[in-house]
Amino acid sequence: MADKTSADAERGINTRLAHSGNNPSDFHGFINPPVVHASTVLFPNARTMETRAQKYTYGTRGTPTTDALCEAINELEGSAGTILVPSGLAAVTVPFLAFLSSGDHALIVDSVYFPTRHFCDTMLTRLGITIEYYDPMIGAGIEGLIRPNTKLVHTEAPGSNTFEMQDIRAVAAAAHRHGCIVTMDNTWATPVYFRPLEHGVDISIHAATKYPSGHSDVLLGTVSANAAHWPALSEAMVTLGVCVSPDDSYQILRGLRTMGIRLERHQESALEIARWLEGREEVARVLHPALPSFPGHELWKRDFGGASGVFSFVLKADAEKSKAKAHAFLDALSLFGLGYSWGGFESLAVHANLSDRKIAKAPSEGPVIRLQIGLEDVPDLRRDIEAGLAAANAV
Repeated sequence: MADKTSADAERGINTRLAHSGNNPSDFHGFINPPVVHASTVLFPNARTMETRAQKYTYGTRGTPTTDALCEAINELEGSAGTILVPSGLAAVTVPFLAFLSSGDHALIVDSVYFPTRHFCDTMLTRLGITIEYYDPMIGAGIEGLIRPNTKLVHTEAPGSNTFEMQDIRAVAAAAHRHGCIVTMDNTWATPVYFRPLEHGVDISIHAATKYPSGHSDVLLGTVSANAAHWPALSEAMVTLGVCVSPDDSYQILRGLRTMGIRLERHQESALEIARWLEGREEVARVLHPALPSFPGHELWKRDFGGASGVFSFVLKADAEKSKAKAHAFLDALSLFGLGYSWGGFESLAVHANLSDRKIAKAPSEGPVIRLQIGLEDVPDLRRDIEAGLAAANAV
């Protein structure tokens, strides 16, 4: 087999997903890399042990299986290096711990994933780090919030549950003028539809639990860094003792092979349902960046190559009936499961809790219902949603 070349970068995304992170010639021609279970690694002599002068030294520092996944993610992200962590939340918290110190100030987008906010408000605050939340639509205006001790700006686009878009390039440019590190949770788009490092982000974060896994049965996060920030990120992983199992790494690597075609189906089905919901009188508005009616649509169209299968809609309801209608809608569903997370083959629904917001306030027209559109047939999903809407109407 011919060696891989720089021409790989010019190949289509599904070709790259099918061939990244594996080199059959390394493993006797077997297509998938083996699952190497390891803790102790033996050295041939005392001198090699003293100097650690071999590729693998201990299981926490990598195996051929975890390295294969890191190589695949690096190729997708265009990153200098990637670490693997046990969950999507850990993918956020490890770089925060790597780059923030007592006395620092961090700017966190107000539409952030709630567990990230909880970590900031508890652990980081206890460690002496000042946290400030900012409007996701602030763009270049974030420069006015940067203080002399601001060290990190965290972004997430689209935002959790309400899908606000951010001008990532403008935020990154402003942050870099003041020496700030820019991190981004890019779980919604994956590197298939958005590559953060190409837009000025320093650290790209993903919950591989979602689309890379694709089957709702693995917990794993990836953190990818540009060349300037890779040494510090790598050192933090080693210092914290964070690692993942080779079995989970193998499952994610296998999931990558079909992620592109799965995302195509998720996107197509979700857009069809979102457009249909826009025409329903029970719905106040649909929160999906790929819809022209959405306030951040132009930013999405400018920067993103596609959309995934997760979006929300606002169910019309008076304040006193808001929760009752939301619960009636959810309880009437049969195909949509009631569960957190997303990115798997099955459709899910959840009543979004937005009570934590400080600036990006919750919609006033009624409860926000977040849908994960899975791989089922759209007509079946529409009938299920219709049943939910009918139940909400009856309240």
